[in-house]
Amino acid sequence: MSLGKIQLQAAQVYLKVAAGANLNDVLTQVRAQYEWTPQEWGTIQDLSYGSQRYRGSLNGYLRLRVPKPLPEPKLEALLIVAMYQLMYTQNAQHAVVNEAVQAASKLANGKFKSLINAVLRQVIREECKLPKVVLQDPEAKYNFPLWWIERLKSDYPKHWHNIVAASQLPPPLTLRVNRRHMTAEAYLAVLAEHDIAASVVGEQAVRLKQATSVVNLPQFSEGVVSVQDWGAQQAALLLNPQTGERILDACAAPGGKTGHILELADVDLLALDVDAKRLQRVAENIERLRLPAHLQAADAAKLDGWYDGTQFDAVLADVPCTASGVVKRHPDIKWLRRKNDANTVALQQHKMLDVLWSTVKVGGRMLLATCSIFPEENHQQLQAMLSRHADARLRLEEQLLPNDAQDGFYYALIDKV
Repeated sequence: MSLGKIQLQAAQVYLKVAAGANLNDVLTQVRAQYEWTPQEWGTIQDLSYGSQRYRGSLNGYLRLRVPKPLPEPKLEALLIVAMYQLMYTQNAQHAVVNEAVQAASKLANGKFKSLINAVLRQVIREECKLPKVVLQDPEAKYNFPLWWIERLKSDYPKHWHNIVAASQLPPPLTLRVNRRHMTAEAYLAVLAEHDIAASVVGEQAVRLKQATSVVNLPQFSEGVVSVQDWGAQQAALLLNPQTGERILDACAAPGGKTGHILELADVDLLALDVDAKRLQRVAENIERLRLPAHLQAADAAKLDGWYDGTQFDAVLADVPCTASGVVKRHPDIKWLRRKNDANTVALQQHKMLDVLWSTVKVGGRMLLATCSIFPEENHQQLQAMLSRHADARLRLEEQLLPNDAQDGFYYALIDKV
């Protein structure tokens, strides 16, 4: 398939996300429509993720050169995709321009081929750098919606700039080494034998210097390693499962934390998820690890659908959130979320946490976990819960902010006394 056709496909993905669709869902649909080669699919993914990661900058430049919206939205999306290639990748410039112009000939009867050509060649003349006038717009400069930037300034006055910068970096590929098989140091030696450069980042974690497909990872299919962000790996470690305990993973999909708990101890684990299709991913993960667990598709907030009355020693309450901490990995999130979404989600969390707390035995514990950095879903939610439950005692609280090594996560470990 020609680059021009791939650009058009990425432009269509961009438009669907701009209309409110989830990027991963759109890409899943696209992948099923055609027999992509690995190189073609890699390019589609790069253009789709990159155009969302730098959407603010790209839109700012587009409006500078094309002040009025074009009559065919796909033309603007095509420009966005091609500008991303010129400004943020190592793609051959002449190929990007020529293929985009050729693709434009198939839209709006080819009336805007000259415009597409002129804008892209202007990008090259300006050495693929954003003019100062564009960077005067905060959304173009930081690639976040203005309301989000203002929130970060208010919530993290000393760290907001680092959070924004880190969120624009490509996510690192971090692996969790199954302690039942070997240590991180031992797996590092295995990687070296396959000429894969990596470094140890924890007793059971390694980070690759360059991302690769899991099919290239030695012993992945045998369950020796799993892909999991370093910040996400802290959940099971903080919950600290002990052999013989009965544990609930209340919102388990896609199963990374579920698998980690099972690796740490021989426990009786029930994994719930409201989405049966997503629960299948949990099943696939633990099957690869060859570790036992009970899986059930159910809403954790509705006890009559799954709870047998036997309380748990520990509950992982990885509750729904805005996912504001993982925009590095899911850059569409920052454009899909709205200013009041955190408050709306917090109300959902409130109900679920109260229900789950009733399933924790006295002397047991619950780990409140989110992949958010918004206080409404984290510290404020914790304080509200502690005020509602006299038998709840906070043992520890930790807010991990996005950086070059991890995504953003929040954890609060609560004991039932």
